Amino acid sequence: MNTTTLDAAVAPIPTLKQDATVIGLVGLAHGISHFSHLLLAPLFPVFIREFGLSFSDVGLLMSLFFVVSGTGQALAGFVVDRFGARPVLFAAISLFLVAALVASQATGYTGLMLVAVLAGLGNAPFHPADFTILNQKVSTGRLGHAFSAHGLTGNLGWALAPAFLVGITALADWRTAYLSAAALYAVVLAVLFWQRDKLRTEVAVRHPDAPKGSDLDYLKLPVIWWCFAFFLLSTMTLAVVQSFAPSILEAVHGVSVEAATLTISAYMLCGAFGMLVGGFIAGQTRHSDRVVAWAMTAGAMLLLVCATGWLGGQGTMALLAATGFAVGIGGPSRDMMIKKAAPKGATGRVYGTVYSGLDVGFAISPVLFGAFMDQGWYGATLAGAAVVLMIAVVAALGVGQRTA
Repeated sequence: MNTTTLDAAVAPIPTLKQDATVIGLVGLAHGISHFSHLLLAPLFPVFIREFGLSFSDVGLLMSLFFVVSGTGQALAGFVVDRFGARPVLFAAISLFLVAALVASQATGYTGLMLVAVLAGLGNAPFHPADFTILNQKVSTGRLGHAFSAHGLTGNLGWALAPAFLVGITALADWRTAYLSAAALYAVVLAVLFWQRDKLRTEVAVRHPDAPKGSDLDYLKLPVIWWCFAFFLLSTMTLAVVQSFAPSILEAVHGVSVEAATLTISAYMLCGAFGMLVGGFIAGQTRHSDRVVAWAMTAGAMLLLVCATGWLGGQGTMALLAATGFAVGIGGPSRDMMIKKAAPKGATGRVYGTVYSGLDVGFAISPVLFGAFMDQGWYGATLAGAAVVLMIAVVAALGVGQRTA
């Protein structure tokens, strides 16, 4: 595909300090994006009590968030390629700030729906913006570590949100918690603006002879849809763990709600550590798809053991945490796999399209496996998540074959 060129001269290789600064700034932005995934969910019990809502009502808020985010993410890649990643990133965090302010003043379900829409719009551009910055600004030899740090900070953002929002709610009230979140967004935005010269990217300039509609040529590449399928399937497994693992542990093994919930935090923290290790692996291999396949296969096998219930409550909790580590190892190689599949000049569009599969997976999985949970098929829910992850392995290997 030769419809665009980058309007930039060949840049000198960045120093370690320059790379580390860019990686840190993008990681900060990515962490606040994942924090915003859980801007509403930790306080669902408060909203149910305060506004008389049902579980279906609050569940719809998350579906709304991911539908808006997924739709917007596919489109945001075009905006990033056209106008650069930096202004899009600033606009996204500004939307989070507005969403938190609206949440602090919400008086009912309509206000919460508006928060979900604003936060979904804010979340949409992050992956195309983040990866455009990393791919343009970080030296090739350190990209594996960059992708590792990117995934790690995302997991830390997920871990921070419940502690931040629930903690401040316990000390003051939920409206103060959202005002504090707005202040957090303002601080992050100020830091990124202060270091804005490190985040500038070159835009894709359309060739004057390029035919109309050629910006969509990348959609004709089968490898893009194999990437999309991989993200959709692998995210469905993550959504099962995030949404249902505590309920499964409580129902099958009698684990307390507090301990079961901490298992999710352990999964995320082990996943972050796995990504740290995976960063070194990603930088040392040309076969990113194989690393992803082995990591996901190991995760699927561990989930299958969890599904049997053989290890009891504590053993299952430990194995779920180990699953996070196994899957995390493949994270940086996964992002390298996407980079190799992206045509030159279409980075934002490709990442936007591919990562929208993540939002689709988050939207589909709770509905599908929620039906299993309603029937009391707790082991089958974890086994189903393992099967889906194995299908994701096939998609990863398909990406590798088509990239080669």
